[in-house]
Amino acid sequence: MAYGRPTEAAPFDASSDTAITLAAGIMTPEFAKEPQEYFRRMRAQAPVVKIDTMVVLARWDVIDQAFRNPAVFSSKDAVDLGNVRPLIPLQIDPPQHKNYRKLLDPLFAPRVMAELEADVVKLANELIDTFVENGSCDFNTEFAVPLPCTVFMRLLGLPSEDLHVFLRFKDGIIRPGGHGAALDLEAQARIRTETAQEMYAYFEKILDQRELERRDDLLSKFLDAEVLEDGERVRLTRDQILDICFLLLIAGLDTVTDSLDCFFAYLAQHPEHRGQIVADPSIIPSAIEELLRWESPVPGVVRIAAAETELAGCPIHVGDHVSVLVGAANTDEVLFPDGYTVDLLRNPNPHVAFGGGVHRCLGSHLARLELRVAMREWHRRIPSYALAPDTDLEYTPALRQIEYLPLVWS
Repeated sequence: MAYGRPTEAAPFDASSDTAITLAAGIMTPEFAKEPQEYFRRMRAQAPVVKIDTMVVLARWDVIDQAFRNPAVFSSKDAVDLGNVRPLIPLQIDPPQHKNYRKLLDPLFAPRVMAELEADVVKLANELIDTFVENGSCDFNTEFAVPLPCTVFMRLLGLPSEDLHVFLRFKDGIIRPGGHGAALDLEAQARIRTETAQEMYAYFEKILDQRELERRDDLLSKFLDAEVLEDGERVRLTRDQILDICFLLLIAGLDTVTDSLDCFFAYLAQHPEHRGQIVADPSIIPSAIEELLRWESPVPGVVRIAAAETELAGCPIHVGDHVSVLVGAANTDEVLFPDGYTVDLLRNPNPHVAFGGGVHRCLGSHLARLELRVAMREWHRRIPSYALAPDTDLEYTPALRQIEYLPLVWS
């Protein structure tokens, strides 16, 4: 059922049934291809839609309430990825969450991430070298996948020859059965559980090696790290390290890839915006923020109701799943009066593409670095490009990735 009043400027006079149909459509490829219009129509119908025990939030004010109140809208057990314990820090709520962020935030601070820039620049150009003279490439497999994945593996100190193993891990958790697979929920859960067990075993083996020989990598730092528990500083346990690594793998190997796919697909189809970047590379940081807002590669996150509450008149019960559509907040006319205009110079730009509240994305500074370098180096070397003729892009739902993105240039 739909709750809340339509906005005064509602472009659609949709019934509650229509709102429910729209909310149910957020996991379809059609939604993933052009989610912005879905968001507009959902906000016009109601800020909150309830389908059984799933509550969908599609307007900025209610989304902001959910982000700011983790005691009611909990991240614990919100999503089952096959993990046997809560992922750290994503699925840990306050007050313990703060202790883990105090440990992890400095490792991903802007100053620390800036030290990686030279290596990321070198890697980006090495990848471009492999296809620039061809006049074409599959952007996803030849650039968007290997760039952030290689950075992630170097950061953790993992062998580059195992990249294919980690890509299989990542897809087994996020897209069980492969891209476009039509598996039932039970089959998906089985694949996730089996993949998770492989991941735990892999990291156990690597951590055993680091116990014998420390290196200058995050895994070694985790083995020596301490966290505050019950007022005392104690070493991270092996299980806690595994839970951190599990989260870093899923986040580090997919979300930046998704962002690169969405950004470059957009720019390939909008030469006027691409021309702005080529003419003035100094706008790249601002352009990245605007494309994060507009594309919202991670269109939503999930919370679990930990207490009885209500939003926009919708009763929410303990245990209800709450789908927080960050992409809808990022185009809400209340927050962005011209939200359906893409402005690469937008300032300020209070988007929530990295989430909000205490669970805001741990790796946002690393993601911004990788996106900034990719955007700068690509447009320096390949300033004019387009989609290959007759290309019909297919976006995956949930996380918006384009499995095949053929680009061409002169």
